Amino acid sequence: MHAHPGAPDDAAWPVDIQPAEPRRPVRAVGTVPARPTLLADEFWFMAHDDQTGRPRLFESALNHGLAAALLAELYGEGRITFKQGRIDVLQPWPPRDWLQHVVLDRLIAQPQHSDTRTWLAFLAATASEQVTTRMWQVGLLRQQQVGRLWRQRTIHVPTDMNVAASSWARLSVDLRFTRRLNSFDVVLAGLALHTQLDRALLDGASLAVRTHLRQVVAQTPQPVRDLLADLGSAVGGCVLSHRT
Repeated sequence: MHAHPGAPDDAAWPVDIQPAEPRRPVRAVGTVPARPTLLADEFWFMAHDDQTGRPRLFESALNHGLAAALLAELYGEGRITFKQGRIDVLQPWPPRDWLQHVVLDRLIAQPQHSDTRTWLAFLAATASEQVTTRMWQVGLLRQQQVGRLWRQRTIHVPTDMNVAASSWARLSVDLRFTRRLNSFDVVLAGLALHTQLDRALLDGASLAVRTHLRQVVAQTPQPVRDLLADLGSAVGGCVLSHRT
């Protein structure tokens, strides 16, 4: 979805369904990172520490959340929809974003597989790496070497902690003050709720605030509720496996 986060645009999904040429992935050099407007990018920021880039979720929940966010982006572009645990492709033409294009091509190439949870599991295997790459390409993340010389590894850290923290701060404050959310933030709140990120997002909040979050998410369009329900089931299964 391309609506600017925090903007008072209440247009229902899907929105942009005009054919467009996919953009080639290019690393942005010497540019100031813009505020992210892609759902998976904002969820990545919410699910990671805004200074260190350390995940706030265990790996399976994070990866499934990013996979669901990528599918939700395609729904927002009018390319797919969700119904009773299945994904239907509505429009086959490629989106502008290269990663959305990759995901849509995979859905089109495997029409015999339409189970949403199957696709969440499949996309979860690569979602973190792909979303991180997309964010690095536009300058939202930078690479950093950590560890001792003979055991170094590369991590990705936000280039601007204010940009990285904005999604978390905005959503946490708006929910605590029961402010009306636009359609973008409602879906973002749903991703937080169904990956159990809401526990940290609303840490110390009253039961009324947590109830408000569930009521807000319940207002999403039915296809999005179907996607979020499958995400919640997938993450719930991962939690059980993680604990045993």
